[in-house]
Amino acid sequence: MVHSFDVSAVQADFPILQRKIRGNNRLVYLDSGATSQKPFSVLDAERDFYTHHNAAVHRGAHQLAEEATELYEGAREKVARFIGAEVEEVVFTKSATESINAVAYSFGNALKGSHFHINAGDRIVVSEMEHHANLIPWQELAKRTGAELRWFGVTDDGRLDLSNIDELINARTKIVALTHQSNVLGTINPLEALVERTKAVGAYFVLDACQSVPHFAVNVKTLGVDFMMFSGHKMLGPTGVGILWGRKELLDEMPPFLTGGSMIETVTMESATYLDAPKRFEAGVPNMAQAVGLGAAIDYLNRVGLDAIHAHEVELTRLTLEGLQSIEGLSIIGPRDLDKRGGVVSFAIEGIHPHDLGQALDQYGIAVRTGHHCAWPLMRRYKAVATTRASFYLYNDKADVTALVEGVERARKYFAER
Repeated sequence: MVHSFDVSAVQADFPILQRKIRGNNRLVYLDSGATSQKPFSVLDAERDFYTHHNAAVHRGAHQLAEEATELYEGAREKVARFIGAEVEEVVFTKSATESINAVAYSFGNALKGSHFHINAGDRIVVSEMEHHANLIPWQELAKRTGAELRWFGVTDDGRLDLSNIDELINARTKIVALTHQSNVLGTINPLEALVERTKAVGAYFVLDACQSVPHFAVNVKTLGVDFMMFSGHKMLGPTGVGILWGRKELLDEMPPFLTGGSMIETVTMESATYLDAPKRFEAGVPNMAQAVGLGAAIDYLNRVGLDAIHAHEVELTRLTLEGLQSIEGLSIIGPRDLDKRGGVVSFAIEGIHPHDLGQALDQYGIAVRTGHHCAWPLMRRYKAVATTRASFYLYNDKADVTALVEGVERARKYFAER
């Protein structure tokens, strides 16, 4: 059962939402798809680490080192429970982008004979709606290895075109790397059929979950994927911390992306052997306070409830789609319905550049994203230079939707009169 929550109480937990901007307007923050705001509890957790427990984790026999390690590993346990994983399967990185690159480079570095090794002629499958972070690493891997890069197209209404799934994911396919939810369209992709087909041909499935894990319940065991990545800063956590999840048996066999201290088993002057996951992928002193802050963010999301958060965002999306579609000359880029859709709405107004629209909204205190959203191929697919994007989170409310719709109409009239 989905329970609602007190949005005003949530808003009070986020200090930045109390400030005034641009001529004493209240801040209407609609750019959580880029980065989320942080509650007091996350800020307090980071500060508490530095003021009371700061020491290098996994090193030293003194009390601070023990406390720091317990907090750091405690955060790993929270992440694991949050996504239904085993603790040893959770790797801390500095970002989801690094996590994706870690897997891509590990495949590229795998020795010939390893089942991770990419041969010339192997196929890597992505989609036309990918964020650059889940496209360029695979482009580069294909260039380095001679693999073939292919992709799913996108339909006019913003859904993956699966009509050629059996042709695209074929016996030569080694990796399928797709987004769970589009950062531009809001589309939540149908993973069941995609994962089933990927497994049928013996390929690995890599899931970019940056736009899903913060917003609705995701369980890696249920999904059946092989690797998954997401960012701390998009889920109320600090910047500088990301997550790489992989099935334990795969992580233990993969060559590491970064090498150095803390990830070695033995070292001689000629060679080294590496620890099992997750340590083999965490070279150097990690972002300790940021991981602890991410743990606090997970505590906060759990208290509110992901089911309630998702239902809340879907309702805000419904109101936004209804309100925006009544505006003259405005077109929605992405699904117009709420089926398998998250809280992201991208749009354009005929005759108004999205950057100009974004700047106009900023004068009213409304923060949206404008541009290509790190998804140039998708922009080309829709013959758009850019779009304006509103993205919602648990601290947004119906007043924010009203402000957005009224602000867009106000800006449209302003530019029409010029």
